[in-house]
Amino acid sequence: MEAFLVSTGIVALAEIGDKTQLLALVLAARYRKPVPICLGILVATLANHALAAAVGTWITQALGYDAMRWILGLSFLAMAAWTLVPDKFDEEKDGKALRFGVFGATLIAFFFVEMGDKTQVATVALAARYDTFFWVLAGTTLGMMLANVPAVLLGERIIRKVPVRTVHMVAAAVFAVLGVMALLNVGGAW
Repeated sequence: MEAFLVSTGIVALAEIGDKTQLLALVLAARYRKPVPICLGILVATLANHALAAAVGTWITQALGYDAMRWILGLSFLAMAAWTLVPDKFDEEKDGKALRFGVFGATLIAFFFVEMGDKTQVATVALAARYDTFFWVLAGTTLGMMLANVPAVLLGERIIRKVPVRTVHMVAAAVFAVLGVMALLNVGGAW
């Protein structure tokens, strides 16, 4: 259950102001169809984070304890620094709907925009840390939905009121604490 809660919180915080959240805003403004957009985000996140969690679980089994502890510690510290760098999203110039419809456009765009993104990298690290595929996948997916569904439904009204810089600072602090804990071996076997 800890893996689920930590994964949910970290990804929800890291996603605030992220390029995929900006993509959700762009798609919501362009198509004004929240249900297929939210479903596209859900399916894309499940596919992308399943791949990332599988890699994280495999890494845990392939590496030794000490190597894994150092990799995780340094990865979480790098994620803390990365979280402080704001994302920018280059939106398409044309407003045409893609031939795959709103759901398909969202699914394809989210899957590829999420590749190599900090929340995908966090999913790999969390799956390696907790060595539990299902709970990390469920948590990171819920975190993505918690951050992106309000962006789709309420759009720019939320973004204007949420202090994005503060949320990034909190997310960075959480990543930094996890990194230090891993390096100091706080919490037992990783």
